[in-house]
Amino acid sequence: MTQRSGTAYTGVPPWIYAIAAAGALFVLLPLAAMVAKVNWPQFIPLVTSESSLTALGLSLRTSAASTALCIVLGVPLALVLARGTFPGQRLLRAFVLLPLVLPPVVGGIALLYTFGRQGLLGKTLEVAGIQIAFSTTAVVLAQTFVALPFLVVSLEGALRTAGTKYEAVAATLGARPGTVLRRVTLPLVIPGLASGAVLSFARCLGEFGATLTFAGSLQGVTRTLPLEIYLQRETDADAAVALSLVLVAVAVAVVGLSFGRPGAANVPAGAAP
Repeated sequence: MTQRSGTAYTGVPPWIYAIAAAGALFVLLPLAAMVAKVNWPQFIPLVTSESSLTALGLSLRTSAASTALCIVLGVPLALVLARGTFPGQRLLRAFVLLPLVLPPVVGGIALLYTFGRQGLLGKTLEVAGIQIAFSTTAVVLAQTFVALPFLVVSLEGALRTAGTKYEAVAATLGARPGTVLRRVTLPLVIPGLASGAVLSFARCLGEFGATLTFAGSLQGVTRTLPLEIYLQRETDADAAVALSLVLVAVAVAVVGLSFGRPGAANVPAGAAP
């Protein structure tokens, strides 16, 4: 059968759609089951209890701080990995991306043995009167540890897609490296940076294992919304389901901001020919 004139060719066999539908259902059915279990008459009181609002507020504050830290650390890392050439570059990339596949609880243990009282740096910090483990700072560090790779991957991909021709032109016109970075490189990859920051924020918001291991679960100090959901599950299942729905809604909104427009996360501004 020939392709009809004027009909766009998709290149997707019909049977692929059936498998794709099964994949979509695999993701959507558990969410639908959770929505069906929500106690809607009591939804507002459940999600506006004092402990719930405290946990949500702490999650939003620490996730914002962690995202800012991811940007501060991740932009230079992505630039070095995308533009630099040096021995051990592949090894550095592997270690930077390691938290993507590392169990979060292992990351929490690693942080504990680094910044804890008896940790690699913790002993020195303890002498200086600084205690990080089991504090709000520990929550920020745990979230940053697991979210940093998301920003690095997004930004490195954007940098490689953008290429270096515009930077080379600016350099030949006499611009200093710092000027090229500020006036050319970063404006080109703003969409990738924004997508990476949004994904990092979403990952921070959902962080559980590393936070519990490194920061504990102190109400108002380290008990973020995922930890509150875990605790409520043991005592009040309705509250746990309601808070889970809130977290899902926030995550969907955040990810929607990043990928609301097809190709928005992958095409740097100004990179198109």
